[in-house]
Amino acid sequence: MNEKIITSGKRKSAVARAIVVSGSGKVIINKKPYELLKFIDKLKIEEPLKIAEHVLGKLSMDVAIKVHGGGEQGQIDAARISLAKAIIAFTKSEEVEKAFLAYDRNLLVADARRKEKYKPGDSKARRKRQKSFR
Repeated sequence: MNEKIITSGKRKSAVARAIVVSGSGKVIINKKPYELLKFIDKLKIEEPLKIAEHVLGKLSMDVAIKVHGGGEQGQIDAARISLAKAIIAFTKSEEVEKAFLAYDRNLLVADARRKEKYKPGDSKARRKRQKSFR
């Protein structure tokens, strides 16, 4: 089985693209193993892997994720979404999809919230100009 599957995930302005091939189970984010990430970020990336291993057993796939745009946490969340989608696309298992949705819906469904636009003549999105009436 030498197919290549490409999935994507978004969070705020961060976009992640995951490329999945059959292999030994390595996950690489921006050309670095995910184990080198900060502890909390590493746990976030491990969540879909642990759930899929619990449902299916050992995963025999390598995932290379490229993330750009946004901030650090947005990139982690985008990578997490693309990884979860990649696992489902590679395994073609409805059980894994149900397990992901039962654990955390945000593993598969992107958060639609975005930064509110600044309004004309104001310094921020909601803050209005002060009036003095003097």
